[in-house]
Amino acid sequence: MQYVIGIDAGGTKTHALLADEDGHVISEALGPGANLSTAGELAVEKTLHQVIEDSMGDRESTPAVVGLGMAGADRPEDYRIVGGIMRRIARNVRTVVANDALVALVAGAGNGPGIVLIAGTGSIAFGRNSQNRAARAGGWGHILADEGSGYWIGRQALAAVMRESDGRGPATALTPAVLTHLQLEKPIQIGPVVYSQGFPLASIAALAPLVGRAAEDGDRVSADIITRASDELFLAAASVVRRLDMAQDAFPFLLSGGIFGLPSLAAEATRRLPDLAPRASVRRLLEPPAVGAVRLALGELAGGVQLPQYI
Repeated sequence: MQYVIGIDAGGTKTHALLADEDGHVISEALGPGANLSTAGELAVEKTLHQVIEDSMGDRESTPAVVGLGMAGADRPEDYRIVGGIMRRIARNVRTVVANDALVALVAGAGNGPGIVLIAGTGSIAFGRNSQNRAARAGGWGHILADEGSGYWIGRQALAAVMRESDGRGPATALTPAVLTHLQLEKPIQIGPVVYSQGFPLASIAALAPLVGRAAEDGDRVSADIITRASDELFLAAASVVRRLDMAQDAFPFLLSGGIFGLPSLAAEATRRLPDLAPRASVRRLLEPPAVGAVRLALGELAGGVQLPQYI
């Protein structure tokens, strides 16, 4: 019996699935986020080693192939670093490394064309057309991009609270909600908390549900943040559709990531995305993205997987 492991290494958590050669999932393991850009090489190596060991359990054999989708891994230099990590922790094991957006797309669309729109801690739009060509928009990290993500929404919430406190912006229900969430009494206390060493991006992203609830309750500031988030995600998807020439094609738009748990944002995406490609369908990605990593590993086991090439 041969085994494969599929790993989805995101910014917030790492999810590994152990499967047999027929694709049946046998066990799983969870670890902290393993974004190469934000966590660093040593932390990523520790996390990957942990989830591989945990998923294998007490089995004496090693996996035949590891399929790895990693947030922030999309350049030759990234693949070189990740390849070195895998050689250290899984010597003589074949490894397929891809961007985590690709494994999410494969989880929902298999080897066919499609576009996945991910909004979690970060955000990215990634697509593959029928010619196995790929394009992406966004996903460049919280400083350069990630518009519409949980971090972006959370940061807008913090800014709105500070603007109200300064008298530069309107009153918003976000002020009491954010202060309660952070266990603070006054807006002036927010700065030292968010600028303190060790305050993670995920903690700012955790404010996004507050914005969603306030928007549903009629807070205009929150509703504006959600509208702008929807606009940014739509622009990312539109860029991918245009560059891959998919406007007339039939394919799935897959919505992935916890931010699409906000009903208003999911509803806007479902309403607007068909304008980009009328024959396309829109649905939430229900399969764990690690399933896509398993499928990449199985493809490699069967004789080699052909990853899409960027246009």
